[in-house]
Amino acid sequence: MTDLKWRKSSFSTDVGANCVELSTTPDGIHIRESDEPEAVIRTTPAALGVFIRAIKTGRLDRTL
Repeated sequence: MTDLKWRKSSFSTDVGANCVELSTTPDGIHIRESDEPEAVIRTTPAALGVFIRAIKTGRLDRTL
């Protein structure tokens, strides 16, 4: 995974290691947190789209 080209979220700052990074390749989208760069999730554009829509519509909200 070291040869992937990572892009930081536009909401991230240059201070600290608390940002989400993405890398796209022909076999999918790779997602990681900068403070744990070895923990990488690979998904497809379609699956990521479903996940993001579920977040935006509140389907994943839990009442504690």
